[in-house]
Amino acid sequence: MAFGRKRKVVPFRSAGELDAMAAAGAIVGSALVAVRDAAKPGVSTLELDRVAEAVIRDAGAVPSFLGYHGFTGSICSSVNDRVVHGIPSAEDILVVGDLISIDCGAVLDGWHGDSAWTFGIGDLIEADELLSEATRLSMEAGIAAMLPGNRLTDISHAIENGTRAAEKVHGRAYGIVDGYGGHGIGREMHMDPFLANEGAPGKGPELVVGSTLAIEPMLTLGTYETEILSDDWTVVTTDGSRAAHWEHTVAVTDDGPRILTLRP
Repeated sequence: MAFGRKRKVVPFRSAGELDAMAAAGAIVGSALVAVRDAAKPGVSTLELDRVAEAVIRDAGAVPSFLGYHGFTGSICSSVNDRVVHGIPSAEDILVVGDLISIDCGAVLDGWHGDSAWTFGIGDLIEADELLSEATRLSMEAGIAAMLPGNRLTDISHAIENGTRAAEKVHGRAYGIVDGYGGHGIGREMHMDPFLANEGAPGKGPELVVGSTLAIEPMLTLGTYETEILSDDWTVVTTDGSRAAHWEHTVAVTDDGPRILTLRP
C-alpha cells in the first residue's frame, strides 16, 4: 500500500494566536522606541537595558532574553563591530558616532515577540548609515516573501537579493554574516526552522496562512566571518568592521505579510 508523503510546513497559528503574538510584539516595539529615545552619549548599555525591562514589565509582560541560557540582560546591545548578543554593561558607555543594534524580546500570556533595530548615537558617517539602511532593506525584502505557497528558502533568497540590490545602489559590498539568521517563533522564542539570510530558492518547508518567522538579516561593512568573545555570548566581526542587525516577527496571512512587532 502506498502512503502519501506528508507536506512539511512552517508552523502556523490561528488568527487569535497571531493577535496574541502581536500584543507581545507591540510591547517589544514600545521597548525599542523607549531605548532609542534614551540612547544618548554618556549613557551606558546597562541603563538602556533597564529602560527596556521597565517598559516590558509595566505592560504586564516578561523579558524573553533575561535568564535565557544564563543571559543577564533584557536586551542584546551590540555596538559597532559587535554583531549580536552583546551583554548590557555599566562600563559600556555610548559615544557620538557609535552604531548600536538593540535586540529585544517579550513574552505575554505565553506568546513571544522578537525584534531588533540598528541606529546611530548622534551623527553617523555615511558608510554606517548606508549599512543600516541596507540591512533594513534586506529585512523588508524577506518580509515581502512571506506569502502562502512560498518555501522557506524563498525568504532566504529574497533577503540575499535585497542585500545585492542595496550593494548596487550604494556602490559597495556588504558581508552577510555566516551562521546566524532568523527562526520560527511562537510559544517559544527560538523554534525550528532556522532561516538563513542567503541561499537558493525553492527549498524547505512551505509557508501557509498563519506561519510565523523572525526575519533578521545581519550585515557588515567587511567580512562575513565572526567570533564569540570570552563572555561566551558577544559575536563580533573578525576584521573589526561594523555590523547592523534588523529584525521583525512576521506572519503569513491571506492579506499579505503581517508584522507582529510594530513600533508605536
